[in-house]
Amino acid sequence: MEFPLDEYCQRTGAASTGAASLELLEEMQRTQLYAMPFENFDIQLGRGIDLSPEHLIDKLIRHRRGGYCFELNGLFLSALRSIGFEARPLLARVHVGGEPTGRGHQLSLVTLSGREWIADVGFGGACPRAPIPLEHGIESIQGHQTFRLAPHELGHMLQLKLPDGEWQNLYSFDLTPVVPSDITYGNHFTSTHPSSFFTSARVAVRSTPEGQSRLFNFNVTTLAAGEELTEQLPDNDTYLAELRTRFGIDLDAEYSDLQTVPTGAT
Repeated sequence: MEFPLDEYCQRTGAASTGAASLELLEEMQRTQLYAMPFENFDIQLGRGIDLSPEHLIDKLIRHRRGGYCFELNGLFLSALRSIGFEARPLLARVHVGGEPTGRGHQLSLVTLSGREWIADVGFGGACPRAPIPLEHGIESIQGHQTFRLAPHELGHMLQLKLPDGEWQNLYSFDLTPVVPSDITYGNHFTSTHPSSFFTSARVAVRSTPEGQSRLFNFNVTTLAAGEELTEQLPDNDTYLAELRTRFGIDLDAEYSDLQTVPTGAT
């Protein structure tokens, strides 16, 4: 199907014209990240995750919802290709918890004038706000976050610089070609398996030029101007109103439809 580029740009605020360039790639990554929240509420509602192009366009653009990596980066890849970018999907192993996961995270590899970049609009709280060159050791300062790529036995490792100067491993990836069935496998496990983080917790992240708001079950942490504030949402219908106000997530559901999670979970 033809990608509705004009609708996409109206949703994100990105420019709808212009040849593929690093400047346009940066703009598209930044504007989609700010416009579409990271969230897993369809999983928490028992609806599952449909990655068909028609469903992603309807959910993320027309119904103004967010999604998680396979949805957000899937839509982003379609938008890039519709403009003429040379781009393809990659799958990564997440290392934030220590032991690497399976290939449960999707990102994009973009080639511009012979130089390769990784672009990601779906990694939650530690998501880059601009493309990162596929070159080791280059520090990419992006607002309050600094990233770099480092060599790793599993390929390339994306790292985040912590306040104490140490580097945290985020995810590893290689350049193995990814076919649609690889994405189907990864999405199915990540959205359905009992051991998956996304099946047991409510998660949302909304990034802005000034900072970020992060939801984990009932706790909302707001980061802005170097300050951090944590609040707790109520375990009642007001929760849905808070989702709309704080994250721009308007669920077509009742609060009782959500999977129950522990109110004390942080």
